[in-house]
Amino acid sequence: MERTLLLVDDEENITSALVRLLRRDGYNILRANSGEAGLALLEQNEVGVIISDQRMPGMTGVEFLSKVRERYPDTVRIVLSGYTELNSVTDAINRGAVYKFLTKPWEDELLRANVEEAFQRYEMKMENARLARDLEQANEELLLINRELEQRVEEKTREVTRNLEVLQVSQEVLERLPVSVIGIGDDGVIAVANHSAHDLFSAGGTRPLLGEMASEVIPSELLNCVYDGDTCRKYEDKVVYRLPNGRQVHCWCSPMGEISASKGIVLVIVTDQG
Repeated sequence: MERTLLLVDDEENITSALVRLLRRDGYNILRANSGEAGLALLEQNEVGVIISDQRMPGMTGVEFLSKVRERYPDTVRIVLSGYTELNSVTDAINRGAVYKFLTKPWEDELLRANVEEAFQRYEMKMENARLARDLEQANEELLLINRELEQRVEEKTREVTRNLEVLQVSQEVLERLPVSVIGIGDDGVIAVANHSAHDLFSAGGTRPLLGEMASEVIPSELLNCVYDGDTCRKYEDKVVYRLPNGRQVHCWCSPMGEISASKGIVLVIVTDQG
């Protein structure tokens, strides 16, 4: 960041001396011989530090710096004037229009140190303002992300609710079917079984079907009749089988995966009474 310094004094020899002193510190130095000229330069340049004389025709240094404070509050403003002017500058210092009062004649190294300190103060202000803007932008982006996330969660919640309702309806339909329906995963484990299926194979309700190996609760002969590991016997080729309890049933199966990602088979069993 280029450091731009504005010198305002109606005595050209003063500004020339200041330029000779401060040029070595690498500042971009602007000069004005009145408060009005200084305000005009401020409209065209980004200035960090201003050094103004107090006694100038038309507009005093305090009056000039007070206007600067209103229009460019981040600038660091210094009055460089005779010691006798301190009383007229004190109120401006208290109100914040003036950062520091330096006397003429000045001590070169002390003046250079004060200007360096003033630029550091200005740059700290600029950095704090930048960080505040970045933080505000980050907060706005975070707010937007949170809103989008909330919207997605709401949409996902509605989707889950709809799926749950569909699942509940599907389960009720399945339970009311007058046939036994058993879903067997490709690992041989029973994943779905309706009420009719439990009546046939759960030993009077003493043994749950879900999570059990199909081969342990369903007669292997029945399983082998309807499914040989590669193909299912469809409804047209259904098998007639007599259960150990004497009940005669009609059996067929259908492979899963045609309309879902599920693997395995759906076994359907209808008793003669059904």
